[in-house]
Amino acid sequence: CRGQRGDRGTHPARAERLKFAESLNNQNGPARTMRLSTHYVCLLLVLALIGLGGCSPAEHPSVVTVDFWAMGQEGEQMRALLPEFERRHPGIRVRVQQVPWSAAHEKLLTAYAGGALPDLFQLGNTWIPEFVALGALAPLDERVRAWPAAALADYFPGILATNRLDGRLHALPWYVDTRLFFYRTDLLAAAGFAAPPATWAEWLRAFAALRHRDGADRYALLLPINEWQLPVILALQRGAPLLRDQDQYGDFREPRFREAFTFYLSLFEQGLAPPVGNTQMANLYQEFARGYFAVYVSGPWNIGEFQRRLPADLQGHWSTAPLPGFDSGPGVSLAGGASLALNRASPRQDAAWALLEFLAEPAQQARFYQLTGDLPARQSAWNDPALLSNRQAAAFREQLRFLRATPAIPEWERIASRIAYYAEQAVRGALSVDAALTALDRDVDRILEKRRWLLARKVAP
Repeated sequence: CRGQRGDRGTHPARAERLKFAESLNNQNGPARTMRLSTHYVCLLLVLALIGLGGCSPAEHPSVVTVDFWAMGQEGEQMRALLPEFERRHPGIRVRVQQVPWSAAHEKLLTAYAGGALPDLFQLGNTWIPEFVALGALAPLDERVRAWPAAALADYFPGILATNRLDGRLHALPWYVDTRLFFYRTDLLAAAGFAAPPATWAEWLRAFAALRHRDGADRYALLLPINEWQLPVILALQRGAPLLRDQDQYGDFREPRFREAFTFYLSLFEQGLAPPVGNTQMANLYQEFARGYFAVYVSGPWNIGEFQRRLPADLQGHWSTAPLPGFDSGPGVSLAGGASLALNRASPRQDAAWALLEFLAEPAQQARFYQLTGDLPARQSAWNDPALLSNRQAAAFREQLRFLRATPAIPEWERIASRIAYYAEQAVRGALSVDAALTALDRDVDRILEKRRWLLARKVAP
């Protein structure tokens, strides 16, 4: 408790104590004198205990509390890792706040604006450029120099690249995410394919056989038309740049992007995929089980969902496969996932870095996979028996060797939403290919207007 200053003789508590002592002193006799001493000592003890009770409990000054924000189930499940961390670091305590993914981006930006970012926080790796532009992230290059030389090389290169901007490391991958094929092995075999094809040309033949296997109400694959990922993946496979002139303008009418976009639309025009969005599919797991579609492009979170939601008699009849390439496979897919970043303004960076290092250990990444199903960003963590025994995860390990990142600019999230919008318009026939790509370039040029303004003044955007 804070000490009181001022006129000690007029302090109310002291005045009461003196008044009580004076009343005792007015009594006569040695016994009363002894009682005075005894009463006075007891009184002091009582007052001391009252004083201690009035102080709010405080942490020991040598204990540092690290605030950590994690998203979705990661925020809930990672708490299971904390006892081991705090055992190793008795001077550090971790306070975890679980943030819904739907609110995470806005909450982080609001916290930055209010000077209230936590010491350590989880970021979708496509958000990293935005927070680097804000100056919110502490660079990690000096810290990782203390690591063994092979430690950074243990990360999947395509994922680690999303954490570097302008040659500096701003975050470290926590777990990885990419897209590939989930497919019905029994239906593919019935269509004459004992193994998944390796190229798009071969898959197209398989799709045609799957489409006509069982009547007009069946499709070969499901591609939700309100998602931007597959059009961009196809463009990256063709080598399309997406943006041009230092990422100052859209480049979606460029021939390679146009070719990829046309190929994407042909999957709907040929009746291989239904023109529906995610919200129009009542239950994709039930539809996959009944054979409404045989192939689905999705990410690692669906390994667990398929294991939980598909009927027991179907569990041996589905698997995963890397995405095909146009000429050979595997083709590239997106470098996704989540990273961990230090708050540049935090006074507890050393303690937060200790937690980040702990979560980056291969053993902890393997344990985190067991808790969440999130795939490790460290390649050595994949030697854990739980991953080695998961046959559906094997295709992801292969796909993670063939990744490409989207443009590392703060505006990418807005650009991706426009790609999804115009892809849906083209699938529904509301716009031609040329009209959709012209409108997409126009919208993206507007989104990038501030970037051009900054670059023209030689200011880093």
